[in-house]
Amino acid sequence: MPTDCISYQDSGYFTPLMNDYLDQKENLQSLYNRFPTLENFQEQILEKQANFDDENRKILVSVLKEQYQNIAVSDLTHQNIEALKEQNTFTITTGHQLNLFTGPLYFLYKIISAINLSKELKAKYPDSNFVPVYWMATEDHDFDEINYFNFKGKKFRWNKESSGPVGRLSTEGLADVLDVFALELGQGTNAETIKDLFKEAYLKHENLSEATLFLANSLFGEYGLVILDADNVALKKLFVPFVKEELLHQTSSKKVLESTEMLKDYNVQVNPRDINLFYIEDNLRERIIFQNETFYVNKTDIKFSEKEMLEELENHPEKFSPNVIMRPLYQEVILPNLCYIGGGGELAYWLELKSFFDTVNITFPILLLRNSVLLATEKQAKKADKLHLSWKDLFMTQSDLANEKIKTFSEFTIDFSEQKKFLKQQFENLHEIASKTDQSFSGAVKAQETKQLKGLENLEKRLLKAEKRKHSEELERITDLQNELFPIKSLQERQTNFSEFYIANGDALITKLFSSLQPLENRFDIIIF
Repeated sequence: MPTDCISYQDSGYFTPLMNDYLDQKENLQSLYNRFPTLENFQEQILEKQANFDDENRKILVSVLKEQYQNIAVSDLTHQNIEALKEQNTFTITTGHQLNLFTGPLYFLYKIISAINLSKELKAKYPDSNFVPVYWMATEDHDFDEINYFNFKGKKFRWNKESSGPVGRLSTEGLADVLDVFALELGQGTNAETIKDLFKEAYLKHENLSEATLFLANSLFGEYGLVILDADNVALKKLFVPFVKEELLHQTSSKKVLESTEMLKDYNVQVNPRDINLFYIEDNLRERIIFQNETFYVNKTDIKFSEKEMLEELENHPEKFSPNVIMRPLYQEVILPNLCYIGGGGELAYWLELKSFFDTVNITFPILLLRNSVLLATEKQAKKADKLHLSWKDLFMTQSDLANEKIKTFSEFTIDFSEQKKFLKQQFENLHEIASKTDQSFSGAVKAQETKQLKGLENLEKRLLKAEKRKHSEELERITDLQNELFPIKSLQERQTNFSEFYIANGDALITKLFSSLQPLENRFDIIIF
């Protein structure tokens, strides 16, 4: 069987919007700047270079050095941070929540996509430098989305209360998670590596931001990854003019609504607020609302006049946090960024933002769908071969695949299309006769035709059901294999933690991912271990 890839479109797991974006459908082309091809990066480089404030580079580098001061920095990451001072250096960025112990597998795929694309661009454009960046979503407050990970079908959850930005959250209580997790890991070199990594990240760092920085750096620092926590007063100062514009004129809402109208035939991902900003403190992240000439912080007694709000912005820019609409703009203001790499859901809301970026005169990045991967063992691949299954077969729903395979298992055709066609031909003659009599006879003929066609459909279903019983053993093996590869009938990359595969493969897991993933190929890779 083929062991390399299938297209995203053939996988059945991507939305019509993403499929149309990948197919570069004309109705979407005004919603993005350039499609991600190697050649299109040349114009993107020139545009970003002409439209980026190089004074921001000095502040960015200073902040990064401060954030890295307490962890070991690889030579390549150090070189990349220093290179960001130069006008010919650009970033390739991916972002992700601070999921406990990286959360699902696609955390790895996002970052590897960014690193591999940076290498590919350097080979194509040697006069420029390209730095892979992981933007930590430290200001998110959806703690329930990130406080767990899955390992071998079991959920390991961090039970803790949280109401403010998750990056500032104390790591207290994670020793208990490690105790339970360690029992499941068992013994062995790879198991000990995982235990040590968890311990070093979460038990020796005070908050979730520092812990995630350490963890991501441990996994990818040697590849030159630069990790950024943008919950920083110096970086927020660079964003003050755009926050002021948002507070006073609500430009983002107006422009995004125009774009969502163009996307009305798709499921719109994000509906903008009037003001797309939060007010944050250590234990607070609530929306800013403007009513009756006054700014209010939702669910609190905090309120400001316009003059007071603008003074608060100047004095405490760190208290203003962009939401999902404004965060991409913040990223592109402080980074010399060329490309954002994200999942289908992320790119869907980015497609709503281009007209807003154009209005505030910030270059819109190239949007690249991150690599997707299905990891399988040699044993699973052999099972698939024995069952005469292709990878495309295995991506089908279980019911659709069962119906397809029954047709190949059976000694006869389980398809009454010919019989239905013959029946309709017979009734055509009756309809012709009926047309020459009264209307009641025509109705009786139509009713009889419907009844007999329905009878054939029922017989077809009963025959299919009978054949499923006859071949239940083969179908059960197929279902078992699908359940192994697609936990809870979902993509493996959205459910399983990397540690499950690291236990079996060690460092070879990440090494093989780096050698296999090609970000610009737009394909769903199947990797066999």
